[in-house]
Amino acid sequence: MNKQIKQTDLEMIQGDITKAQVDAIVNAANSELIGGGGVDGAIRRAGGDAIEGACAEIRRREGGCPTGKAVITPGGNLHAKYVIHTVGPVWEGGNSGEAELLASCYKESLRLAVENNIQSIAFPSISTGIYGYPTEQAAVVALTAVKELVLQSNTVPATIQFILFDEATHACYVDALLTVF
Repeated sequence: MNKQIKQTDLEMIQGDITKAQVDAIVNAANSELIGGGGVDGAIRRAGGDAIEGACAEIRRREGGCPTGKAVITPGGNLHAKYVIHTVGPVWEGGNSGEAELLASCYKESLRLAVENNIQSIAFPSISTGIYGYPTEQAAVVALTAVKELVLQSNTVPATIQFILFDEATHACYVDALLTVF
């Protein structure tokens, strides 16, 4: 399902984010920027050593990446030129600032995209895997954050995709798209 807001195309796609034909893909990383499972593991396997080397340099220089923030590395063997690594919150029931931290992941990733002249970006569903964030709630937070940023800014990527691995997650994001927009 697709939607346009201002001059930005917003797309919901079921598929494999590592195969995205975009300038940058977003990785649901951990704060140590050390390879994990899920989206992070898939991106690192597909992208190769360049991503791990760049993450090691960020760890050495900055100690990692705090929850709600984002860092950028080369895309290595991916089609995407860049990978933006963002650290989503662990779900603790919804009363520990999780929504604000999750929204920050999307906003910080888009900020880095603008700073690096990225015209197309693909997001996964951040924090809904092992971090346990309920997908329906995460989808609303994600799309609301993107909508707010696009409406507030004159400079955003021309294409923003949400590439969602399974049918159930894709359905949650399509439902949220209809709710938020």
